[in-house]
Amino acid sequence: MPGNLHHARESIRLELNPAALPAVAFASTIEDAVREADLVIDCVPDELESKLEIVWLVDRMAPPRTVIATPTTNLSIADLASCTNRPEQCVAIAATAEDLASAAAPQLQLRASTRTSEESAALVFDFFRQLGFSPAVERSNR
Repeated sequence: MPGNLHHARESIRLELNPAALPAVAFASTIEDAVREADLVIDCVPDELESKLEIVWLVDRMAPPRTVIATPTTNLSIADLASCTNRPEQCVAIAATAEDLASAAAPQLQLRASTRTSEESAALVFDFFRQLGFSPAVERSNR
């Protein structure tokens, strides 16, 4: 196991309470991480090339039911979704990965394109609501 993955695993173990640990699984490849996922949220830098690459990889490796959500403050979810075979299952989270990790701001804006399905937006909305956020969904061509 690479050193950075081992370090991340130990950091998470220290932060989580023992009851939560059985619900956390670690994967060393994207394929292993998304193989059975209903929802994938990436944590790559908010740069077009990075986002396009991860969205493209997840689209090819995840089951057809998987919804892809990506934290971005600058990029268009419609543009990112256009590189997938599932544009109706892509949602943007108008926040940085650091914002999501800190959970300091309970308000959260989700951006759905006009092609995003209601079911996909609802899945992401419900996920963040269960984490204690107050999400709102905005629809646009962006």
